Amino acid sequence: MRGNSFGNLFTITTFGESHGVGLGVTIDGMPSGFTVSLDDLQDELDKRRPGRLKISTARNEMDQAEILSGVFENKTLGTPISIIFRNTNQRSQDYNELKNEYRPGHADRTTTLKFGHRDHRGGGRASGRETVARVAAGYFAGLLLKDTQFFSYIKQSGPFDFNAITTIPSTKRTDSGLIDESKEEDFKKYVLTLKEQGDSIGGQVRLIIQNCPAALGEPVFDKLKADLSKAMTSIGSCMGVLFGRGVEFATLKGSEISSDSTNFSGIEGGISNGENIYCDIFFKAPSTIGDKAKEGRHDPCILPRVLPVVESMAKIVLADHLLRQKAFTISEP
Repeated sequence: MRGNSFGNLFTITTFGESHGVGLGVTIDGMPSGFTVSLDDLQDELDKRRPGRLKISTARNEMDQAEILSGVFENKTLGTPISIIFRNTNQRSQDYNELKNEYRPGHADRTTTLKFGHRDHRGGGRASGRETVARVAAGYFAGLLLKDTQFFSYIKQSGPFDFNAITTIPSTKRTDSGLIDESKEEDFKKYVLTLKEQGDSIGGQVRLIIQNCPAALGEPVFDKLKADLSKAMTSIGSCMGVLFGRGVEFATLKGSEISSDSTNFSGIEGGISNGENIYCDIFFKAPSTIGDKAKEGRHDPCILPRVLPVVESMAKIVLADHLLRQKAFTISEP
């Protein structure tokens, strides 16, 4: 039990290291008979794919999904689905100096403290590359939630601060993850300048879940907001999650909190009420800076590539709770 698995009925287990043979995921609990589109799966993976944007890492992996089991004739079998992504663009020599050196802010030292031995190449298991497995699992989770929409965007990063929205906009987000297209080029220039300087930036992501089924979540330890929080904070560099009015709750009187859904964010007593859910997720700036950032291939800002990961983890949580709710509501024959 090393924390490589997530979920109860819809369960995912990820495996692999950043510079190993490959990474992958095994999904258990996916019902049978659901149609699988490899093109749609690849579209989701491409949103996270490294090398796609100039403001991200220069490592160029195609992230082609190789489905080993659980799917036949483009339909799920109800058996475990295993998917592997083979690494093809490693530059492990870039990390030779890190074999006996610990980078501040990374898991280098703590991994050694925990296991006594680590794969120093690119961060090994702790690398953000692990999230490709989560996006693949999120695609399958989304098949169970056809009527539910998931949308995330960059709400704030450095000097850029955008108005918060609580419903999914009709326009798509930009390649960089913004909802304000007029700021796209300025944001790119800002991040590229940081990259050239060997610096980095974090920010705030807003997630909106629309048409969420009601009655998802358990009333005590497995509250929907608790599981969503765990899902988000399990993503590398995530430092916090807020729901509804967030930090404003610290100053609002009870009389000032109305029944408006923007206050409660679609969750009451830990259980979804069918209204829109939105939460804000905070990410710190990548820790690799200075000469190491200039020499290696690192993201100066992970926000553009983390958006599909955020959405995928939300899908996984809701799919798991949907199956739990269906099992709970089986009536006597």
